Amino acid sequence: MALRKRSSVDLSYYVNSAEAQRKLYKQSLFVVVMSQIFGGAGLAAGITVGALIAKDMLGSAGFAGVPSALFTLGSALAALLVGRISQRFGRRYGLSLGFIAGGVGAIGVIVATTMNSIVLLFLSLFIYGAGTATNLQARYAGTDLASEKQRATAISIAMVSTTLGAVAGPNLVTPLGEFAQIFGIPPLAGPFMLAATAYLLAGLTFLLYLRPDPFLVAKAIAAEQEKQAARVANEGLKAMQNNVNRLGVVVGAIILVLSHMIMVAIMTMTPIHMQDHGSGLSAVGMIIGMHIAAMYLPSLGTGMLVDKVGRTFMAVASAITLSIAGLTAAYAPGDSFVWLAIALILLGLGWNFGLISGTAIIIDSTNLKTRAKTQGSVDVYVALGGSAGSVLSGIVVAYSSYAMLGLIGMYLSILLIPLVLWARYKSQVRKKVLAS
Repeated sequence: MALRKRSSVDLSYYVNSAEAQRKLYKQSLFVVVMSQIFGGAGLAAGITVGALIAKDMLGSAGFAGVPSALFTLGSALAALLVGRISQRFGRRYGLSLGFIAGGVGAIGVIVATTMNSIVLLFLSLFIYGAGTATNLQARYAGTDLASEKQRATAISIAMVSTTLGAVAGPNLVTPLGEFAQIFGIPPLAGPFMLAATAYLLAGLTFLLYLRPDPFLVAKAIAAEQEKQAARVANEGLKAMQNNVNRLGVVVGAIILVLSHMIMVAIMTMTPIHMQDHGSGLSAVGMIIGMHIAAMYLPSLGTGMLVDKVGRTFMAVASAITLSIAGLTAAYAPGDSFVWLAIALILLGLGWNFGLISGTAIIIDSTNLKTRAKTQGSVDVYVALGGSAGSVLSGIVVAYSSYAMLGLIGMYLSILLIPLVLWARYKSQVRKKVLAS
């Protein structure tokens, strides 16, 4: 009871002080940045060697997409749970539990590869997916106290910090493999040793330092604003409570799902494609590292562009960039490091444009009463899209070719353009109706 009373007093201090809100916004963003540096390192392991582990244990490239599919399925469940927990108890508990679960999953992968147990590997990869989902949902934590014109920039700051860990991970594949062998662990499991440590540190960072919880403070501020609005006019309160643009949520979700599915599908099969054409682990690690850098490093510039030139413009830019990436991957020689690097860099950049613009659209289209829950639900579909892309990519390459996979990615990307333009037209019509 005393704890609840103290928490209420803490929240009221932030509700009544604009200066305290600004300080908490900066503090929360710093905590998100620190956790994302660790989270990025954890994220890279599954991307870089997950497909290679499956190929070695199952003996077929047709199953190479299974690990990515499993940890994206796991991330779908985790996204739902993290979103629900965050909505009820705050970001601090939702994000810390998600990252810790991801760390436990990474430990399971290490044990599974050492025991050569495919069942334990699949189960562990599923749990490891919680880290992937949490790494994505952490981008929302920095936006809770941001103004509308700061939202995309806040998202981008969280994402660009992921780069520090995510780029280092793939380029440490060989030394981590050598380090793992010292303990009798298969070399390909080496990156998961880094992932386990990184995810656990990310979870502890949120648990210990995300105080007071920015989402709970934002909810308290919104509740106070509603009380004040109620004193002025009940109709104004109703408008505030119902300020949810369902079309915006759907369109934002489709942008996120399609861009993620295309990116995951091509990215998953690139290490296999390179290995089949004689590339070593170092070359694979370098290209995946450049790809991840392109996914996260441009975020600060992307966020500023989304805030300044608009969500629609950057969503269309995402579709165009992804389509060029798919076309380049389709026609790049399998033994050409340069052309495959260009394709994967464009793939990461297109995903970056889509993620930040789509996320900003969803935040703009929701209110605090359901925002975290909606964000978690959308990320479920994002994860399921990634899982579908992983499974189908292995099947497409096994029964057709990597080039066909690139062309499919190009065609799916182009479909985003008319959808985004149509949504903008409908949004403008909605604004005119509300204004009248």
